[in-house]
Formats: sequence, C-alpha cells, structure tokens
Amino acid sequence: MNRLSLDTSQVTPAKIVCVGRNYLEHIRELGNATPTQMVVFNKPNSAISERLYSQRDGESLHYEGEICFLVRDGQLHAVGFGLDLTRRELQSTLKAGGLPWERAKAFDGAACFSSFTALGDTAIASLRLELEINGELRQQGGYELMMHKPDAILADIAAFMTLHDDDVIMTGTPQGVGQVAAGDRFVGRILSGDRELVSQAWVAE
Repeated sequence: MNRLSLDTSQVTPAKIVCVGRNYLEHIRELGNATPTQMVVFNKPNSAISERLYSQRDGESLHYEGEICFLVRDGQLHAVGFGLDLTRRELQSTLKAGGLPWERAKAFDGAACFSSFTALGDTAIASLRLELEINGELRQQGGYELMMHKPDAILADIAAFMTLHDDDVIMTGTPQGVGQVAAGDRFVGRILSGDRELVSQAWVAE
C-alpha cells in the first residue's frame, strides 16, 4: 500500500476522502452549480503517487491544490499540501451522463502529497495554501474562503463513514486550477498566517 511521511515516520492511509466544490470562486470558474450539501468522494490508497504526471491514457491532467488533513483518534491530527489530479474531459463526460466520477478522480497517480506535520497548537482557522507553478503564484486560499470548515467537514464525514487512523481528508481547492504540462515545476505550501508549516516541490512528467 502507498505510504506518506508524517514528520520522520511513515503512515499508510486506508483511504482519501475528498470534498468537492468547497470554494465559491472555484465553483464559478468551472461553471458548476453551488451544492446544497457537502460534496464528498473517495480516492483509494493506490491513487497516491510521489510523481506528478501530466497525462493519463493520453488525456492531459488538471491540478487542484488543497489543504489536507491526516486523521488520528477521530481528530484532525496533522496538515499537509495535496494535489488532486483530475481527468477533466472525462469528468465532464461522466457528469453529463449522470455517472460517478471515479474514473476521472480515483485513478493511480491521482493524488500527490507533501509530508504531514502535526497541528499541535496551530489554529486551524489560520491555515492557508499557496501553489506556485514555474515561479508564478497560481492558487491561494484557505480557511476563510471555505464554505465548509475543516471541523464541520470532519463531523459530516464521520456521521456516515468510519475514519481510520492515518486516513486523509482533502478539503477542496480554491480558484486557479488548470492543466499540468510536462516539465512544469510545482511548489505547494501550507502556511499558518505568514509562517510556512510544510512545502513540497514536484516536476511534472
């Protein structure tokens, strides 16, 4: 099973639980309807990759930077940066037919993560993300822009699904998503205010 780094230890999530359409401007940029309840979908453990791919089965992938949490003892234990990779054309086709998104969201290589750092006394309300591509800031946003806040996300998911230790929750993406191109250098950061908590760089293949 695919592993992630938590400080100096290795952890193995059983699943990745993703929240969709959690930032209003991202909903608008994709022309989606604003949902009346929280949108949730899963990625399997096999989606985790240390390598950032630009294509899958001949289709270009799209990136979505996200604040992610590692769950332990039913609580948000640690935070990291994640990339939700999407086959956007396939997703649009599936949505148009009223079909599930798994083929567009849950394929091998559909999730890249930084290491996770324990929250400790870091205020969740202070968290925000930044994503730079080739030195240009493409995405930024955080707690204040989320329609569903992290504690509410945790409670909503736990109401209908068992969360095991080291499961990962991806909290949605702000505006600024786009296509991954081979050779692009991605740098994702999680910050508390102006203090960097964790960062990760990838070069797209």
